[in-house]
Amino acid sequence: MTDLNKSDLAFIPLGGTGEIGMNFNVYRCDGQYLAVDCGIGFGGSELPEVEVMVPDPVWLAERRDKLVGLVITHAHEDHIGAVSHLWRKLKCPIYGTPFVINVLRRKLGEVGLAQEVKLHTIKPGGSFSLAPFECQFIGVSHSIVEAQALVIRTRHGIVVHTGDWKLDPFPLVGPPTDEAGFAAVGEEGVLAMVCDSTNAMVEGRAGSEAGVREAMIKVIGELKGRIAVTCFATNIARVESVALAAQAAGRRVALFGRSLRNAVTSARECGYLTKVPDFLSEDEAQRMGDDQLVILCTGSQGEERSALSKIAADTHPNISLGEGDTVIFSARMIPGNERGVLRMQDELSRAGCRVITASEVPVHCSGHPARDELKRLYALVKPKYCVPVHGEWRHLSEHAALAEDCGADAILVEDGDILRLAPGRADVVDSAVVGRLAIDGNRLLPLEGGVLGARKRMLFNGVVVASFAVDRAGKVLGRPQVTAPGLFDSDGEEPEQLANELARVVMDLPPGLKREDNALREAARAALRKSVGRRLKKRPNVEVHLLRV
Repeated sequence: MTDLNKSDLAFIPLGGTGEIGMNFNVYRCDGQYLAVDCGIGFGGSELPEVEVMVPDPVWLAERRDKLVGLVITHAHEDHIGAVSHLWRKLKCPIYGTPFVINVLRRKLGEVGLAQEVKLHTIKPGGSFSLAPFECQFIGVSHSIVEAQALVIRTRHGIVVHTGDWKLDPFPLVGPPTDEAGFAAVGEEGVLAMVCDSTNAMVEGRAGSEAGVREAMIKVIGELKGRIAVTCFATNIARVESVALAAQAAGRRVALFGRSLRNAVTSARECGYLTKVPDFLSEDEAQRMGDDQLVILCTGSQGEERSALSKIAADTHPNISLGEGDTVIFSARMIPGNERGVLRMQDELSRAGCRVITASEVPVHCSGHPARDELKRLYALVKPKYCVPVHGEWRHLSEHAALAEDCGADAILVEDGDILRLAPGRADVVDSAVVGRLAIDGNRLLPLEGGVLGARKRMLFNGVVVASFAVDRAGKVLGRPQVTAPGLFDSDGEEPEQLANELARVVMDLPPGLKREDNALREAARAALRKSVGRRLKKRPNVEVHLLRV
């Protein structure tokens, strides 16, 4: 039986389940498909050859004629960042709140898709129909404005897809989580809740933005010299807190970083940040006294091209930090980014800056629910099944155990599992093709493909490039040239020794082989790889350029 003939309700995670980031989920109902979120992930230390990744959409792209739409729950990059890279493969309408659509319109405009994509604005808490799916947003608090849980009603039952959420009684920008809305859906009878697992191992509650604002006002009011604060660009409540803290201390705020400027522009256009004055430009910041300035900048995750990364390396054209200045990291480290963040903090400390993190001052709180909040939501929604998502396996398993204690049947899945929710008992019945693609400039590359595979081998094993000329009989003319960047110094003895060995190997080859270009190249490549392996115990990429005269 093909997908198109399935009379069922199924959940298919294509990214973000069993891993951090790249959230990409699909629901199937009676042969039709609904996608929820489409985000990026970071390569981290495990994939040093990759900076940013997106989920491979090949399985869904093959079914895009039955794809009724893509719903975005909120505008964080791990939920929205892959849309502009993958939409051409999906070609479906997109649904989101005003802030989501505003952010997305800018992203699509940057890649020339602004006029092609059908964007549908849904008010927070609004309902919309994508038959056979009847959809409803429920507002939740999170570290961004207008985050929404998604209620999906079908003839087989109701699914609650929570997205990212927490129970913050004082989110400062936007309303608290709509607990009454969740309770009302719970009274209808919920078949399954697909739920955020990020903080399933954390006891208590996640904390409130109100507490962060109080701490930010206190710490900025006590500091001297220049102050830089880095946070996620789309955390509008945090941006507002920094601005109000600066205002209370008699300082002005300057924005550094394109994504931060774009997020602030989108927020103002959607009616947020009305309490704070206009931000300074980078040029205006240069004319402010040290005790009059707060720099709000991108780079909380150690991104190499971010504003804070350039400031830490003292390569930013418009601003610098040093002795007597302070940098506040108002964000958690996303798993995989630890090395980059710690390196940046070390560079700032070396320059004389004081570095403040949430481990010493409460300048950050999580946007995800801790265990007490999860228990509260299960009490409200009362789902028959729990499907933990948004986390690594240890988070999912802890969440599953908690859900079982709350009376739900927990089902653990990972990317690619096809979980049939109805009819009958929920079970994994099939699998979908999943994978990761690396963003490399304006192209997408498979992680296991030739380009990135070669890049990884070069990263760990180096590269050898050899050029030599032979006559028609295969006699070497002149002296071969060999370079091995990353393996040997260009002015050392080793490249010269490799060149001499290459000439000897070619000279000793059988006459017939020396007259065949491809065979001669392969023999030269094998000889060089063997020579380097003997010296360094490595197997480098070897590139041979042969000129026959």
